[in-house]
Amino acid sequence: MNRPCISQEKGSGMIDKEMIIGEIVRRYPQTLAVFEKYKLTCFECQIADFEALEHGAGVHHVDVETLLRELNEVIGEQDQAEG
Repeated sequence: MNRPCISQEKGSGMIDKEMIIGEIVRRYPQTLAVFEKYKLTCFECQIADFEALEHGAGVHHVDVETLLRELNEVIGEQDQAEG
């Protein structure tokens, strides 16, 4: 599956459920704490470079909307600190 990386996605600067877990973690390392909170250690797995956030959340029975909200809050806090 040929998916665009985050930098090619809509220019909103927000994480969405179709984004690849590995790319999220590389671009926003501050999200690691959120992934770990929900026991989503997918970023340590080889599949992280191919697995969309929605799929990873579903496999681990994590509500994707809650996860998205928390991930975007973390990157929003970083943006505010830099701005």
